[in-house]
Amino acid sequence: MQPGRGARGFGDVYITERPWPPDGHGAMNQISDQGLDAERDAATQWLARLERPDVGEADWLAFDAWLEASPRHKLAYDQALALWSELDALAPDLAQGLVAPVQPAAGRRWMVMAGGLAAAGLVAAVAVPWQDLTAPTTTYQTAKGERKTVVLADGTRIDLNAGSRLTVHLGSRERRVEMADAEAIFDVAKDSRRPFLITAGDRTIRVVGTQFDVRRRDGRQSVVVARGVVEVRPTGDAPGRGYRLTVGQRLDHREGEVEARVGLGSPEAAFSWRTGRLVYRGEPLANVVADLNQYADRPIRVADARTADLAFSGVLAASEGSNLVRTLTLIAPVTSTETPDGLLLRAK
Repeated sequence: MQPGRGARGFGDVYITERPWPPDGHGAMNQISDQGLDAERDAATQWLARLERPDVGEADWLAFDAWLEASPRHKLAYDQALALWSELDALAPDLAQGLVAPVQPAAGRRWMVMAGGLAAAGLVAAVAVPWQDLTAPTTTYQTAKGERKTVVLADGTRIDLNAGSRLTVHLGSRERRVEMADAEAIFDVAKDSRRPFLITAGDRTIRVVGTQFDVRRRDGRQSVVVARGVVEVRPTGDAPGRGYRLTVGQRLDHREGEVEARVGLGSPEAAFSWRTGRLVYRGEPLANVVADLNQYADRPIRVADARTADLAFSGVLAASEGSNLVRTLTLIAPVTSTETPDGLLLRAK
């Protein structure tokens, strides 16, 4: 679904921007609501299928294909998802047997779709204690040389690299992260009803349940996928197009530019900083220097564009701190010069 067609779609799930049931106005009524029972049944089955603990990449790709096959599929899924959100909100009362009768305005569609959701095994809140997976907005950060792991209320694990700062908000309909200058590995808990969105500069990364590394340093971004499917799209009115990344792919983007570059990426290399090793395979020296500045005591700069674009391959130990530059000059064709502002690297 493209922007401007009534819902925000990123391949994994779609979040309606319209209330349901419809009020007689808006884009939802552009599609006839008659004869949608089969699509609604399919939509509720998809909701159930995507909640399974063993859901995999093939399931998400099949769901995306079904969703894009017909506007009726999008409408049915939007309605099922909106109804699930309503039932989700009523879960505490349902669990205590205090829920009020369904409003007549909801009509037969509520009864039919609720029955379909129940048949699909989705209305489980009445049988289990209510668990609130929302949380207030929280900011996490690490100092220079520090690494940290946090586990969110929904079970998502975030590993923060040194010198990182991000803000997390777990809402009832979506989970959102705002990344400042940071690098983090996200192991996102599956929740097909609440997509996980990460805003990093002028790009938004959207997933449901997957594992990947996001790096934003000095206006450059990279995403490396280790598990699942990840969508990367422009944020707001930023220029560019969306990309879908699968396991072993990497996206690189410079903020402000229209295009991004997608190629092969090594999750093992991208995740290596968790063990204190910085592994690079053909990485622009500008990116390497941005990483080293999160560990070194003195600022490190590159002298010019030629130096910044040098491709570097090698392994550096984060524990070396300020000695990282000395090791770098032994491996890469660069020299280091002391300046009043720190260390200046220049291509030989």
